Amino acid sequence: PGTLSANAPGGGTPTINQQEADMKFVHTGDIHWGMCPDASKPWGKERAQAIKDTFRIIIEHTKEMDADCLFISGDLFHRQPLMKDLKEVNYLFSSIPSTKVIIIAGNHDRIRDNSALLSFTWSPNVTFLMDENLTSVYFEDINTEVHGFSYHRTEIKEPLLDDIQVPLNSRIQILMAHGGDASHLPINFNSLELSPFSYIALGHIHKPHIVGEGKMAYCGSPEPLDLTETGAHGYYAGEVHPLTRKLTSLQFIPAASLQYIPLAVNVSKDTTNGELSDRIAREIENRGQQNIYRFRLKGMRDPDIEFDLEQLSSRFRIAEILDDSEPQYDFSALFAEHSSDMIGFFIQALQKENMSPVEKKALYYGVNALLRTTDERS
Repeated sequence: PGTLSANAPGGGTPTINQQEADMKFVHTGDIHWGMCPDASKPWGKERAQAIKDTFRIIIEHTKEMDADCLFISGDLFHRQPLMKDLKEVNYLFSSIPSTKVIIIAGNHDRIRDNSALLSFTWSPNVTFLMDENLTSVYFEDINTEVHGFSYHRTEIKEPLLDDIQVPLNSRIQILMAHGGDASHLPINFNSLELSPFSYIALGHIHKPHIVGEGKMAYCGSPEPLDLTETGAHGYYAGEVHPLTRKLTSLQFIPAASLQYIPLAVNVSKDTTNGELSDRIAREIENRGQQNIYRFRLKGMRDPDIEFDLEQLSSRFRIAEILDDSEPQYDFSALFAEHSSDMIGFFIQALQKENMSPVEKKALYYGVNALLRTTDERS
């Protein structure tokens, strides 16, 4: 599919035909094929399938836009792929024979001595840059050279891209890398910004975003993989001008089947279980029942009300409900009424200014327990 080299030679002048059209690419990564997000939830298996279905959608769009290249910037697989996983993914790659697929391994699917990747035969349009040192592949028909390397260990703490040398020639130069934090390939984005690469296709950070002035981007995970991965998820499609070798367009394309949505619900001393349930139902209907929600209850509630959180979670796709509401006790009145008993002593011992959330909860729960004990004895 291309010429693989450790040190790329200088390129010649592209032909007239090569100069006619922009080099079109799709940039994805962090697919985590084989992962089962929310495995303990009723929708766990559905999430595992959504990862595969969304990747198939990306492949189909790559074909529709007649992309020259598909960059997969690490963690295509969630763990060491089995032969059946490799065959499934390779079948998808074989369905886009005119697109050059370039892959690097990330920390999750790193290359091991016994990895099935080492003996697998990919479709002719696939190039896997498996070396742990920077190598490149050159595609003469689109005058494009792609640089990258794969993980062979769980962590890379050295800033391996700091001294990267890029040949100054007439080729479109692309860099693929997986990392960006202290334990996974620390990156100096300012120096990369000044490098002669036309585009830098990054992976590892699951939130999609363009870095710096716009010639490098994290593709993010096509599907959100846990509660913290909020917002839109998808992939990037871009074009590079064949003569200027500059990025002419870069577009984020949403592709995920759903979103994780965090919502805060304010309660008051008048809020009942029925009202809370109705309000949460309305919020979910407005934003889409296919999405997965995390609710946080805030405000002051009636001390006699206990919200039935399990009932709410069983009705909808609610992964978590955090109850940060506080019972609306009048501690001054309670202390006046119970100044000479255990309740008064407890309030006097725990209540103070600028209480932390943990101290507040200890006071509220303690007073609630003591009041209930008093009620039961009377």
